[in-house]
Amino acid sequence: MERVRFDDVENVMGPAAVKRRLTEPLGVDGFAVNYYELAPGDAFGFAYHRHPDQEEVFVVQSGTVTFETEDGPVAVGPDEAVRFGPNEFQRGRNEGEVTVRALALGAPRDHGPADKLRDCETCGSMTPQAIERAPEGEGLVTRCEDCGTVTGRFVHGEVDREP
Repeated sequence: MERVRFDDVENVMGPAAVKRRLTEPLGVDGFAVNYYELAPGDAFGFAYHRHPDQEEVFVVQSGTVTFETEDGPVAVGPDEAVRFGPNEFQRGRNEGEVTVRALALGAPRDHGPADKLRDCETCGSMTPQAIERAPEGEGLVTRCEDCGTVTGRFVHGEVDREP
């Protein structure tokens, strides 16, 4: 048996106020386990994305997450779960006024690269994105792979914001 307190696991920088990777501390082999706290405006992922070889399950404990999907927005509330199969595009965001607490489970554990899309004002459409360290050294940025425009900035404690 392995047991872990969420607060004892290091927070990962990204578009969520809190992301704690529980996979390693729990010694999980077959799937990935992440705990999230999404402040209003935060998202699970950097971009609208899909994992070609992984399915994802999100279990919402409190608050409501609105998932952008290929079929339109889907709201998932407390004590609900949603599953996305391999190759299904999605992005979950807290569009409410209260913090969301949720678990994300992904199988298989090692999913390989994800296809990431964000709106690029320069290109005028959703374009493939790269994630990299911000040039000023603080946080991360998403950058359009087609034209090089920075499409988002992510710093601990700050909401995904346009540049």
